[in-house]
Amino acid sequence: MHYVKRKGWEIPEREATPEAIFLNRRALLGAGAGLGAGAILSGLPAQAQSAQDPSAGLYPARRNETYKLDRDLTPEKVNSEYNNFYEFGGHKRIFTAVDTLKTRPWTIKIDGLVEQPRDIGIDDLLKQVQLEERLYRLRCVEAWSMTIPWTGFPLKALVDLARPLSSAKYIRFETFLDPKMGPAQKQSWYPWPYVEGLSMAEAANDLSFMVTGAYGKPLAKQFGAPIRLHVPWKYGFKSVKSITRISFVEAQPKNFWQSLQSAEYGFWANVNPDVAHPRWSQATEEVLGTGNRVPTLLYNGYGDYVADIYKDMQGQKIFF
Repeated sequence: MHYVKRKGWEIPEREATPEAIFLNRRALLGAGAGLGAGAILSGLPAQAQSAQDPSAGLYPARRNETYKLDRDLTPEKVNSEYNNFYEFGGHKRIFTAVDTLKTRPWTIKIDGLVEQPRDIGIDDLLKQVQLEERLYRLRCVEAWSMTIPWTGFPLKALVDLARPLSSAKYIRFETFLDPKMGPAQKQSWYPWPYVEGLSMAEAANDLSFMVTGAYGKPLAKQFGAPIRLHVPWKYGFKSVKSITRISFVEAQPKNFWQSLQSAEYGFWANVNPDVAHPRWSQATEEVLGTGNRVPTLLYNGYGDYVADIYKDMQGQKIFF
């Protein structure tokens, strides 16, 4: 008899939500857009919707069936109304505070150790990549999690566009710095702007994803519009939002939370249930929208994809 050994994050195809049902749900949500400027879709204010986004016609994108989930998708309303985005405040109801985020025009600077530094507008960038949908987990360092249908493109496609030099060892990501747009940036005790980083090996991994949409439409502002990063085997703070600069560098960049509190946050931040945060356990997580608390998986369940990146890094705190 032939047995199939499934990876930790996979589920049998028969248990996955049929695509027709998911797409039909999208159609029902989309139909609500015709209710007028005062309409509310999935519990979100009309101004937070994507109807006026110039990239709206690119969504929904075809789903990449490589990436499966072992949990139901987090309902859009739950996801949309529980977010971290410190540029707009330290609370979770960020969707009430992001109207000041202006996503057009939006320019991304690509610089550092590249053949030719350049600035590129988000809509010009979208013309040069192929969008796809992926179902990914998100595990926050605060010990809660979601499962999200992101739309975007592999980070390695952007690396190819940037044409980095061989001396580049890391990628440094930076969000906007504009206190008028992100009022909480007036709080001088934070090391603005928000900075994150990946090694070139991490950036080349198939899982690393530049996100431009969710739930079949362009990103809502509270998700980090118009473009953010998602690296699903790491804690969520690594997935920097509203990116305005991508620099290829030789030295390991110091990230936002590491700069603020290096005793609690490091560079790698890979999910590991056996390595506690200094102030709480990481052994379990609350799956938002379900009321359930479940065991956390090493690398958030994506170890088959990423464990090899770190096999020769003994002595480094890759889970910190």
